[in-house]
Amino acid sequence: MKIKFYAHASFRLEADGVTVITDPYTPGPGNSGFDPIEEPADVVLMSSATDDFHSDPSHVRGDPIVVNTLELPPEGTVVKGIPVRSFRAYESRTFDYQAEFGRDPDANALYHFELGGLRFLHMGDIGNPVAPEALAALKGDVDVLLALTGEHATIALDDLDEAIRAIGPRVVIPMHYYSPKGVLKIEPVDRFLDRLDPDRVTRVGGSEMELSPDTLPKDAPHVYVFEQSR
Repeated sequence: MKIKFYAHASFRLEADGVTVITDPYTPGPGNSGFDPIEEPADVVLMSSATDDFHSDPSHVRGDPIVVNTLELPPEGTVVKGIPVRSFRAYESRTFDYQAEFGRDPDANALYHFELGGLRFLHMGDIGNPVAPEALAALKGDVDVLLALTGEHATIALDDLDEAIRAIGPRVVIPMHYYSPKGVLKIEPVDRFLDRLDPDRVTRVGGSEMELSPDTLPKDAPHVYVFEQSR
């Protein structure tokens, strides 16, 4: 399994001859500020279809199947052989979206999928604690958690800690934190890392790494911090 971090909440995951891209942002000045992805994919998974920072597949190349996971039925679906299911969530109910973005908070989804023998959970754009029923359903069923760590309009770090404890992932990969290229005034990744035992944190030193069921860390949860590539 090859994992590559583009920016914000967008990753490229490649295994078994299939490439998945998660939550593509709207690129460029005046939007996210991040560079276009400009790489092909077979599948694009999005946490909603209404958020410019999570749902713009226009700069993904090839002819990918685009899945708005918020619209999946309760039993989920299978796309290109990849089982995908989702858990309905909501943007922050306390953050002032009208003042910041001129709109009300909207729904989105956490989504669970399996690729390359690994079980992933992408946290979408949840702005509140993960619902108890979702935590119960996900307990022991996640190898890699793609975790929101920038706070403000997304889940508070105390609530993220509780979700990690309840779900029990083997690997946590931070996303959705402050970037000097971005436009969002959110927390840097170090605010999350400072809460952790340094022995459980590895800075990848680049934007890509490989991971397989055989190489999952024994000191779970272990945190891998990627460099942004876009």
